[in-house]
Amino acid sequence: MIAPKLVPLVLKQAWRARTRSLLTIAGVTVAMFLFAAVQAMQAGVEAATNARADDTTLVVYRKDRYCPFTSRMPQSYEQRIRRVSGVESVVPMKIVVSNCRTSLDVVTFRGVPEREFLNTSAPSFEIITGSVGDWERRTDAALLGETLATRRRLKVGDRFEAAGITAYVAGILRSAEPQEQNVAYVHLDFLQYASGSRSGGIVTQFNVRVSDPTRLDEVAAAIDEIFAPAQEPTATSPEKAFVARAAADVIEIVGFMRWLGWGCLAAVLALVGNAIVLSAQDRIREHAVFQTLGFCGHQIARLIIAEGLLLSITGAVVGCVTALAFLSYSALALSVESHSIPVKPTPSIFAWGILIAAAVGVLAGLVPAWQAARREIVTCFRST
Repeated sequence: MIAPKLVPLVLKQAWRARTRSLLTIAGVTVAMFLFAAVQAMQAGVEAATNARADDTTLVVYRKDRYCPFTSRMPQSYEQRIRRVSGVESVVPMKIVVSNCRTSLDVVTFRGVPEREFLNTSAPSFEIITGSVGDWERRTDAALLGETLATRRRLKVGDRFEAAGITAYVAGILRSAEPQEQNVAYVHLDFLQYASGSRSGGIVTQFNVRVSDPTRLDEVAAAIDEIFAPAQEPTATSPEKAFVARAAADVIEIVGFMRWLGWGCLAAVLALVGNAIVLSAQDRIREHAVFQTLGFCGHQIARLIIAEGLLLSITGAVVGCVTALAFLSYSALALSVESHSIPVKPTPSIFAWGILIAAAVGVLAGLVPAWQAARREIVTCFRST
């Protein structure tokens, strides 16, 4: 560790070569911005697709269908699903999306029957503004996920239009489930007729809650067996697995972007390392003066390492703070086929970014610090 009384000296050394220092900090800032963004995407993928031991939700979808526009099943399937052993509740849903392709700004409408929705889904989230009562009273009312409301800058009392549907914002909800954060819940019968398709009695999927999470696969198989000979056969799977399968391409792209994150760290190492090497070369005679004044080799090495640490941490703080602020404000989410992969900026990303940048800063300064510590005074004074 460097002595606190030498900190001003480190700051002064960095400031003397201010152009080089500022350019290095700017490069580190850009690299750490990208690193934090990639980590936020990866955190969103894990939140949306990683199954937990207490997951109890199954999604019943039309077999061999993917986009919600193509999944059409009779709402009457609900009663037959309810009779399956292990099924606790069933919520039929009509889903309409503004864009079925991969996009950063998709509005997903979920039409749900009022009674089933209030009994099963509503208790799992928090209404942060507005009220469920207002949603019940108006047939065109919508409860918006917090992410969707933030991205579209919507508040209670606003009207908005998407996918040919105009709805009134009755409330904004917050949920631990990523999928609920980016949807608009409306009344099922309203959505079945609002877009002009007149699809009364037709739904997109059924969300089935199972009483025992260990029986998810068993109940899914039983449901599919019932409808196997029907004109609209089903494909049932756990909700997290369903999202992972539908968004497989997006997940693969985000996984590939991990290499971009490692590339950013390599860029930080190169930038800081280059700045410290140049700094050490410029100050060879200065280091000889330090030795004459009583500085030993390891103290000079610490000064060099401390300068690299200063540059890398400064750039990392600016880059990570900027990334997290931008992602929080923009509330981005990768959406595909009505499923959302949120971009989750969390404090842990900032902490890891600072720790990694600090380690890279120390690593970048090790070689020039070791070289400077081993130089003799006479050699330093002879340097031109």
